[in-house]
Amino acid sequence: MISYVLAGEYLGWQVKQGIGGVMLTRGFKKVKLNKETVEAYEVITEEHQKSAASGVARGIVGGALLGGVGMLAGALSAKEKGIYHVAIKFKDGKESLLKIDDALYKRLIQDLF
Repeated sequence: MISYVLAGEYLGWQVKQGIGGVMLTRGFKKVKLNKETVEAYEVITEEHQKSAASGVARGIVGGALLGGVGMLAGALSAKEKGIYHVAIKFKDGKESLLKIDDALYKRLIQDLF
């Protein structure tokens, strides 16, 4: 599976793991995802699904967490095996919603902890 930015800033950029950790890439452009660049993140989990019955309600829950990107993440929170939706808020105020596989998720969480 190709991991990518699903919504927000950097829409369509790929999410990859490199020597320096997880990063967003597009051509030769790169944005590292680490403690220096990321202010906050929210993993959209099955708890978000259980807290509301419909995609619209999940969107409202997500919107309370991280604004517009969180709202979209809440609406898309249906669990796919080994796939994670992660809302990222960058220190510069930009927001992105990532759709990433299990390996990238584990590395991202390590880098942001």
